[in-house]
Amino acid sequence: MSLNLAIHLTSIFMALAFIQQSLEHLQGDRTERTLFISRLTLSVLLLFGFWPQWVCLVLLVNALFILKRSQGPYNGGSDRMGLLILCCLCLVYWVPAQHWQEYIFGYLALQLVLSYFIAGWVKVMNPEWRTGQALQDVFQFSAYPVSESLRDWAKRPKLLFLMSWSVILFELFFPLTLATPITLMVGLSIAALFHLANAHLFGLNRFFWIWLAAYPALL
Repeated sequence: MSLNLAIHLTSIFMALAFIQQSLEHLQGDRTERTLFISRLTLSVLLLFGFWPQWVCLVLLVNALFILKRSQGPYNGGSDRMGLLILCCLCLVYWVPAQHWQEYIFGYLALQLVLSYFIAGWVKVMNPEWRTGQALQDVFQFSAYPVSESLRDWAKRPKLLFLMSWSVILFELFFPLTLATPITLMVGLSIAALFHLANAHLFGLNRFFWIWLAAYPALL
């Protein structure tokens, strides 16, 4: 994948993620609506490739106002990843030298790999994840919109133990997918399905598009 294509695809996926997030805030108070209608409009412009250099810069300013209003990245990891990608895109569009653009996207790719590895490391150090208890608690007690039929999974400890270790091992060994282009494509496909499953099972829809937005940097 060429650098220009990677930049273009990252812009598209980030715009889709921001559009989705913005639509969730259109019922808020006046200040909230103003901030997210602005983000929605800018994201549509970015999606169709209108003035990406300036649109990303204004999106960054908009993101700073949102951070101030919510006193930080209120939605955790997905907001932090979105801000990271937005900052990298701003730098890429405003830095003219290609080798610096490659360094910036290289940094984004490194952060993507670390996001999986560190998540796996935190889980493997947690005894509740190693036994499957963490997933059991999620299905049984969490406020996520898990359907009643899926809550029955909490009564299947062997399945949750297997699921826990599948997630842990995949995240820990994700850096090894960099070995070849084929293993990388397989690894990213599994990771995308993992985020899609989380969106379907738990309603964690913000993680899907924004993590996909970082994939072209790695490719």
